[in-house]
Amino acid sequence: MAVTTVTNVRPWGGAAADVIIDGAHIKEVRPSSAVDVPEGGHIAGGGLLALPGFVNAHAHVDKSWWGQPWVSYGGESTTQGRIAHERAERDRYGLPSVDGATAVLREFVRHGTTATRTHVDVDLGVGLRGIEVVREATDRLDGAIEVEIVAFPQDGVMRRPGVLALLDKAAAAGATSIGGLDPAGIDRDPVAQLDALFGIAERRGVGLDIHLHDGGELGAFQYELIIDRTVRTGLQGRVTISHGFALGELPAERQLGLLEGLEEAGISWATVAPVGTAPLPWRQMTERGIGIGLGTDGIRDLWSPFGDGDMLAIALGFARLHGLRTDEDLAAAVRLATSEGRRFVHRDRHDLVAGAPADLVLVDAENVQDALVRVAGRKLVMAGGRVVARDGDLLL
Repeated sequence: MAVTTVTNVRPWGGAAADVIIDGAHIKEVRPSSAVDVPEGGHIAGGGLLALPGFVNAHAHVDKSWWGQPWVSYGGESTTQGRIAHERAERDRYGLPSVDGATAVLREFVRHGTTATRTHVDVDLGVGLRGIEVVREATDRLDGAIEVEIVAFPQDGVMRRPGVLALLDKAAAAGATSIGGLDPAGIDRDPVAQLDALFGIAERRGVGLDIHLHDGGELGAFQYELIIDRTVRTGLQGRVTISHGFALGELPAERQLGLLEGLEEAGISWATVAPVGTAPLPWRQMTERGIGIGLGTDGIRDLWSPFGDGDMLAIALGFARLHGLRTDEDLAAAVRLATSEGRRFVHRDRHDLVAGAPADLVLVDAENVQDALVRVAGRKLVMAGGRVVARDGDLLL
């Protein structure tokens, strides 16, 4: 692939720079010069703010009916109620759907997301078909977005004999991680679920990403079990807790003990910062190196009618939930949605630096803080060194 230079952009709102791209990676970021003629082709950045591509660390793209006729919200609002409603209704709406997954992935790209970790339902009703659907949808986008798959047991594990075998099969077939779901609240047997999931992860060499909605001390108890198993199985750095609402609900002293354990185990946290939940102790988490990733969760599916795939809007929601005001904190929220999301898609580098993937988003904003609070429009999106969207329109 030819060398391309994106001229006169402001990485993270700093001084004007040129980003030299060689193939799919950034070769160099250097101060802009009106004298030097860029080697190879070039794209005029026009002084726009430059950010790395957004990383969606928690999605469910197999379930979306984005672009299809409206479906009214129904069922009970509890986790179990939403599971039951989805199981009763999904066949009627043709889920999982390649067209639906493709449509929502296109929305991700249009808004500047270039990599995502998506949980894909694996259960006795759909088997591994959802994984095939997401892979086909990803292929349709021809490299515009990198998609990492978590084989996810949405209907439970131990209470559904046969699901463990499907998770094992998915891991053997290339799923990067396997998931879990409320070992206590749903399966009612946290020891058995976690022992089984960690057994697969250890045997197959995959990661774990466990949905945990249970609150208070019930949630904290399960964090302790997960920490213990992570250390004992040597899976440090390969385990994520998603949602984890209980952590923000606990007293500060209780939080501290858990943070020490999470740090030792190298466990990461994925949140969608939903309205009405307790704020996370995010500063203490980042100081300890506990990774925090932001995600959209489900979009236009049988769980929720909300969402549009815009990770900048998710970062704004995180900022509001946590009461962020200072420039430093507002910029940190944007970093959670971009460069700090790298570990959730297994990238060593994901930033506007030499050697990183050439995933670049140009935004019409004064600075990072302005971009966040206005959810400013994306003027150009590059993925792997290729322009994939301009002014909100996909070029695919």
